[in-house]
Amino acid sequence: MGAPRRTDGRGAPRRIHGRGAPNPGEEDMVTIKDVARAADVSGTTVSHVINGTRFVAPDTAERVRAAIDRLGFAPNGLAQALKGSRTKAIGMMVTSSTNPFFAALIHGVERACFARGYSLILCNSEDDPEKMRVYREVLRVRRIDALVLLTANQWPGMTEDLAATAGVPTIALDAAPGNGITAIADDSGLGGRLAIAYLADRGFRSMALITGPATHARSAARLTGAMDALTERGLIPRPEHRVEADLSVAGGHGATRQVLSAPRSTWPQALFCFNDVMAMGALSAAQGMGLSLPGDLSVVGYDDIELAAYTAPPLTTIHQPVPEMGEGAIALLIDHLERGVPLPESLILPPRLVVRDSVGIPREFIA
Repeated sequence: MGAPRRTDGRGAPRRIHGRGAPNPGEEDMVTIKDVARAADVSGTTVSHVINGTRFVAPDTAERVRAAIDRLGFAPNGLAQALKGSRTKAIGMMVTSSTNPFFAALIHGVERACFARGYSLILCNSEDDPEKMRVYREVLRVRRIDALVLLTANQWPGMTEDLAATAGVPTIALDAAPGNGITAIADDSGLGGRLAIAYLADRGFRSMALITGPATHARSAARLTGAMDALTERGLIPRPEHRVEADLSVAGGHGATRQVLSAPRSTWPQALFCFNDVMAMGALSAAQGMGLSLPGDLSVVGYDDIELAAYTAPPLTTIHQPVPEMGEGAIALLIDHLERGVPLPESLILPPRLVVRDSVGIPREFIA
C-alpha cells in the first residue's frame, strides 16, 4: 500500500519524498531538513530516529515522529531496506587519497574491511559540495551499509548533513566529537603539549607555531595544547611567530619563509608545524635559505607519516595512532551492524612523541 494522500490545505495533492526520491528539487516536497526544523532537532537526530542507528531520547524521538506525520515525510524505501538486507559494502568519502596521512588512514580502513569480509567504496571529494552531492548519490545507489568520513576542511553542519542524507551508520575520522556523529581522533591537545614540552625541556625558549586553518578542529586543539604548555612555562611566542597556513607542503614552506623574512635577531629557535607535510615544507624553505638543520633551526612535525623518517634530517614528530583509528572505525561499525553494539560518541586515542634528528641543541642567533 502506498503512502497516504496528503493535501496542501486547499485540496490539491501535495508531493512527498525522502532521500533519493524523484525530482528532489521541487519546492513543495518535504525534506529531512524540514522535519528537523519542525522538530527542533538536527538532521542527524532525524536520521537516527528513522534508521534506528543510535539511541534517541523517547521524548525527542516522539517529537520527530510527530513532525514526520504532520509534514508527510516519506523516508526513502531503499535506505530503510538496508536495515534488513546488508550489502557488506562500506563507503568512505575523503578529501584526497593522495595526502600521505589520509592514505595511511584509508589503508587501515581497507585492511580492516577485508579482514571482516566487507568491501570498501572510496570517493575522493576534494571537499567540493557538488562532488559530495554526486558521490552521496553514488553511495546510496550502491546500497552501502555504513559510511566513513575523512575531510580536511569542514564548514558548519557538513558532517551532520552528510551522515543524515546517507541514512546509514556513520563515523568521522580525525574529527572533533560533539556533532552527533561518532568521531575517532587523537588527543590533539595532548599532542600540542607534548611537542612544546619536548622543545622546552631541550632548552628552547623561542618557538614559532605554524598552524592549520582556524576552522580545522584538530589544528585548533593542537594550538590550544601548545599555547597552554607555553603559557605554563612563561614562553608566550611573539605575534609574528604564530602563522596560519594551509595544511600542505606549500603552506609550511610559505609560512616558514614568512617567519624567516624578519631580521635574523628575531628568528625563533624552533618551529612546531601542525602536520608533517607542513614540516617538510618548512625544512625545504630553511634549507633553501642556506640554514643548517638542526644547527640553525629545529623543526617538529605532527602525524608521523611514513615519509617523516626519511626527510633530511629525519623529522621529530608527534605520532598519531593511524592504524588504530582506521581499524577501530571499521570494528565499531561492523559490531554495530552485526551485533547491535551502540556506537559511542567518540573514541579519542593518545598520541606520542617520536624523536629523530630535526631537533638539536638551541643556540642564540647572531644578527
